[in-house]
Amino acid sequence: MPSSAEMTDLDEVRNYVDGDWTTSTGGEQFDVTDPATGERLSTLRFSSDDEVDEAVSAANDAFQSWKETAVEERIQPLFRLKQLLEEHQDDIARTLVSEHGKTFGEAKGELRRGIENVEVACGIPKMMQAGTLSNAAPNIDESAVRQPLGVFAAVTPFNFPGMIPLWFLPYAVATGNSFVLKPSERDPLTSQYLFELIDEAGFPPGVVSLVNGGADTVSALIEHDDVAGISFVGSTPVARSIYEQAAAAGKRVQAQGGAKNHVIVSDSADIEFAAAQSVSSALACSGERCLANDVILVDESVYDEFRDATLAEIESQVLGNGLDEETTIGPLITEEHEQSVRDMVQTGVDEGADLVYDGRDQTVEEYPDGNFLGPCLFEDVTPDMTLAQEEIFGPVVCLVSVSDLDEALEVLNGSRFGNAASLFTESGRDARRFKQEAEAGNLAINAGTAAPMAFFHFGGMKESFFGDLHAQGEDMIHFYTDKKITIERWDY
Repeated sequence: MPSSAEMTDLDEVRNYVDGDWTTSTGGEQFDVTDPATGERLSTLRFSSDDEVDEAVSAANDAFQSWKETAVEERIQPLFRLKQLLEEHQDDIARTLVSEHGKTFGEAKGELRRGIENVEVACGIPKMMQAGTLSNAAPNIDESAVRQPLGVFAAVTPFNFPGMIPLWFLPYAVATGNSFVLKPSERDPLTSQYLFELIDEAGFPPGVVSLVNGGADTVSALIEHDDVAGISFVGSTPVARSIYEQAAAAGKRVQAQGGAKNHVIVSDSADIEFAAAQSVSSALACSGERCLANDVILVDESVYDEFRDATLAEIESQVLGNGLDEETTIGPLITEEHEQSVRDMVQTGVDEGADLVYDGRDQTVEEYPDGNFLGPCLFEDVTPDMTLAQEEIFGPVVCLVSVSDLDEALEVLNGSRFGNAASLFTESGRDARRFKQEAEAGNLAINAGTAAPMAFFHFGGMKESFFGDLHAQGEDMIHFYTDKKITIERWDY
């Protein structure tokens, strides 16, 4: 088993097809770099259409026998994978930090969430049951069974390279399908480490495959006749495009898009707690996550108190390398993304928002080539501003003063996105109303981040999600199987 250092020292990122590691021969390539140091870690070659076909064909061949494998046998490699992930969690986390930039604690927390999905998928013998009914009609019994469908693929983003593949892979294979992963080209080494453990866990050749690449690789997966369905997590424009392409090709598809999440701070909230939770939500993983609540709607009666508490939280943040213990905000994934967030901050200034804490000039002396941007705090933000409407994906917090819960819900529900929202309150009446009226798929009350546990689905509404069945939990069982009904009559 390669160590973290060996993984990050690989000169070229590899594919994993039919149980073997292969080096792509594709022409286009991408350098994987450490966002804190600027150091090149590895080079990724984009897989050709022929290489995608080879992976899917191997997966389809493996499916023919894997679907007939007893369910108890199918989950045994998952039990072994869970143990391997536990044993190597620190090494995987260090690899993740080196290519993504988030803090070591955030990386470990991400992997913990991924491991939870493996745990849940080990319960497939119960979750896959579909029900029976004796005497559904005179002398007639009826039963339903779930059956796997074939080869499924997932296209996953850079911001959670350890967790999001595990939203899909364990459920796909536990239900009897085969699975192909296309991870982000920006941080593929974490996925490669995961597949080293998957290889050791003992899945039959072809049941799980890894192909690296870019947009053409994704298109090849979508267009392949033997791919039954696609899962995607990323930006809204790409999610919409993949949803449309895959649906037009007659495939099952779930496409998680972008987000613009809100916190509501009511007049009864614990202000210090709400400020700490809200800042943590907005700035964790340097703001590069779809659950970042970066717009905070504050009741005007407590606005000044909340603003001061939030500013104190912002001022306490430490910018640095994610592997340094004191760091709370790491670098952004690439130089280009850093610049896009800086442009968004400048847009906020140009549109009239008050930048009360400006982190743009912060540097990390030990790492002059890193993609660093300090936290930024805006107030006097209005709902019509770009800051309040568009996903920033960086360490930016926006304060909006509202007169009451009515106005707060109006602003929240006015967003075209519907991924997540939080409410801080001591009022059960307000909490109940928030649960009923907030137009977002993941809600939290007196918690900064609405991150569902693995045994619940990961919601999303409006332009934050395209499809019918979400990631995680029972939704995955429905996505990866189809029901067959049998009606039996034995009256003779």
